[in-house]
Amino acid sequence: MTSRFATIAHDLRERIALGEFGGVGAMDSEAQLCARYAVSRPTVRRALEVLREEGLVESRHGAGWFVTGSAFHQRLAIGTFRHATSAVTDAGKSIQRRVVEFGFRSAPLSLATALGTEEGADLLHSRSVRTVDGEGLDVVREWVPMAHAGAISRDAAAAPGIWETLSRQGRRIVTVRQTVTAGLASDSDAELLGVAVGDPLLLVRRIATGADGIPIALSDHRYLAQRFALEVEFNSGPATAASETPGLRSVPAPATPKEHTA
Repeated sequence: MTSRFATIAHDLRERIALGEFGGVGAMDSEAQLCARYAVSRPTVRRALEVLREEGLVESRHGAGWFVTGSAFHQRLAIGTFRHATSAVTDAGKSIQRRVVEFGFRSAPLSLATALGTEEGADLLHSRSVRTVDGEGLDVVREWVPMAHAGAISRDAAAAPGIWETLSRQGRRIVTVRQTVTAGLASDSDAELLGVAVGDPLLLVRRIATGADGIPIALSDHRYLAQRFALEVEFNSGPATAASETPGLRSVPAPATPKEHTA
């Protein structure tokens, strides 16, 4: 079993890679981290020291902890968006979802900022595991602001899913911003997905916004790397001097029963 401080360091490392702490790099306070992970301050400090030794964070006297070495993020203009369900369906299969956590939680600063709400505001939270033919595909955490979450039930989170439920309720998703990075299976991931702790994962954060640009939902997917792939097709666009940036659109990865069921 992984030690608690190592688990916290692992989670913080992933949050840094996903760009959760924003441009200024200010992290949650030690008190907030203690509350989030339900541990003592010495445990949180030991986790932060691990990240400091890796050159990822630094402490500033009287100001707290800050990110010093985060992942590079290149913004791509994505023309179309498809859910993983599309590629699985193309392969003649279907996704089954089991909801393991469902309820309202107080928004930590990082998620409140991403969703354009106040820190501490109630967010609907759902955690689920998705499988194809009984084999794990991903673990999903989803967050929805209270203004959009009132009519979403636990059954709806399982099928047809939260994003589809929002769409059916008239909350049209116009833009999806996607961040992709790498990770490793934690103890809880391994248990839900039926794999070994430390197996490679592809981490995908998606933030959906409406026509007014206000975030509607956020989802974090922890895909088994051997079962999921993302492809982006680059189009040359008009052959003119003014065309400096090629057009981009997302396409689903080729799906097979055992791999790349994106």
